[in-house]
Amino acid sequence: MRKFLVILDDSRECLNAMRFATLRARNTGGAVQILSVIPPEDFQTWIGVADLMRAEARERIEAHFEVFAKWMRDRHRVDPELVIREGEPVTEILAQIREDPEIGVLVLGAGTEKAGPGPLVTQMSRISGTLPVPITIVPGEISKERLEAIT
Repeated sequence: MRKFLVILDDSRECLNAMRFATLRARNTGGAVQILSVIPPEDFQTWIGVADLMRAEARERIEAHFEVFAKWMRDRHRVDPELVIREGEPVTEILAQIREDPEIGVLVLGAGTEKAGPGPLVTQMSRISGTLPVPITIVPGEISKERLEAIT
């Protein structure tokens, strides 16, 4: 089964990427894998604090995931999978793609800021020629109706 890998982060554009991945999975008989990456912290001397911050980050990620997962299950009959990794986002995305051969497409949401589409889209676009899967970049301002029409 082909999986659409979508990144869960705190960006607004994440929502359109989730919608796109869900609709494509529903319409093609695929699945959605949601990856959230906890960035490394500089609290090596304060191990207890770092552990607490990691636990809080995981709880926040799981709460956000449940909101998306409920919508995916109830509205589109897609049962997403959550993966949480720790490290640098690009490194962890690449590792996840390498480790799961069922991932067929990486779906990213592009920001609408004047500074560009966002750091993740920029970094992944630079290395897109060497990726083992295609990237779909979903515009941040595309409407829900347009997404439904093109998926």
